[in-house]
Order: sequence, then structure tokens, then C-alpha cells
Amino acid sequence: MEMIMERLALDWLYWKMINMKKIAILQSSYIPWKGYFDLINSVDEFILYDDMQYTKRDWRNRNKIQTQQGLKWMSIPVEVKGKYFQKISETKISEKDWAKKHWQQIKQNYSKAPYFKEYKDVFEEMYLTCSEEYLSQINYKFIVAICKILGITTNIRWSNEFKLIDGQTEKLLSICKDCDAGVYISGPSAKDYLDENIFMQNNIKVEWMNYSNYPEYQQVFEPFEHGVTILDLIFNKGENATKFMKSFN
Repeated sequence: MEMIMERLALDWLYWKMINMKKIAILQSSYIPWKGYFDLINSVDEFILYDDMQYTKRDWRNRNKIQTQQGLKWMSIPVEVKGKYFQKISETKISEKDWAKKHWQQIKQNYSKAPYFKEYKDVFEEMYLTCSEEYLSQINYKFIVAICKILGITTNIRWSNEFKLIDGQTEKLLSICKDCDAGVYISGPSAKDYLDENIFMQNNIKVEWMNYSNYPEYQQVFEPFEHGVTILDLIFNKGENATKFMKSFN
């Protein structure tokens, strides 16, 4: 009987280990690169941490595309004058016609991509009907649509659903605990400030995303560049896009 109980206990521990809930917490970004979506696809819940302070010249409101003249930034104009401490979620759009301009740039540079026609209508409608007032809403709209295209079914939530406490590591830990997470997956840049010991003390394992050694694919323009919007991969590889990502293989 004792051996049976020990066996059941070991089976339960093994089941718990392989079924630990995984979450990631990250600020929203505008049409992010493929690594962002690999992180989303690697977890059970993805928390958009837009209660963080908005930072200029970052990925929150801009991303890069490939052009014949080289890499080009596409930036959503936002209100920043005098708003030094505003949150990402509080950041408003400052020009109404930004979406039409961005769509024109995308059409101009990706019209000859192999799968552009297949996805043209989806993105054209999103851009030309984009009337959201806040940056977070726009980022969310595109992230959700792109997840659907890639077949990512991860549950996406907002940080304002949680009671946030003081301390960088403590905030993240608190969200993990509220989500009943067993594993927290983070981007490598957080190694500069994240205290793994605090997570270990609370029985939550920290795992780090590895964004190296992505396979290359044929882009419309050369030289090849990994750090561009996921739209580049979708327009160039279509239904095969996930073969050039890590979390699907």
C-alpha cells in the first residue's frame, strides 16, 4: 500500500510538472516581429503590460519594413508633449490619417511579395477602418488579428485586470501568482533586473526566450533582415510562415 501511495504521489508530481501553466508579460508593440509572436505561442496566457510608462523611440508605436532603399521605420504619431509619465495605455494617437499612410507604404513595398494578394484584403480593411483613439487598442487589434492568421490560440489579457504592487520583479511575480502560473517565460533583456530567486521562492520557474538562430527566408529586398515586422514573414511565406518560427517546430 505504501509503495502504491508513493507511486501515485510521483505520478501526481510528474503530471503537475508537465502541466504547469506558462505565462508571459510584455508591453504591447505595433505589428511586432516574429519573436514577439513566438513568445505568445509559447505560453498559456499572455499579459499585455501597458500599465508601464510609455517610452519614446521604442517598439510601442513603430516597427520596420523592408524597402528597396533599405529598412524603413513606420511610426504611429502619438501625443507626448508634456506627458512625461503617461502609461502606454494612456497614450493617444495625434494624427487621424496615419493608418492610410502606413497601408500605402506596405502596399508599395510588399505588393510583389508571393503571398501579398492572399492577405491584402485582411490588412487593408484593418488599416482603412482603424479609428481607435489609443495606441494600446491599435496594437491589440493587430496582435489579435495576426495571432489568428498564424493559428495562435493563447489567451491574451491586460495588466489592468490585476492588482499591481511595487517593485519590478514583485509586480511580475504578483501577476504570475494571480494567474496560478508555474512557469514565467521572459525575453532576455529582463535579465538585467529580474530577480529569479524571488520566483524560485514562490515555486515559479523562470525560463528565458532564445531569439537566436532563426532560419532565413526569401525577402522581397536584400540584404536579409530578421528584425522587421511579422507582416514581412506573412507576405513572403504565407501559410508556411510558422515554419520559420521557433515555437511551432
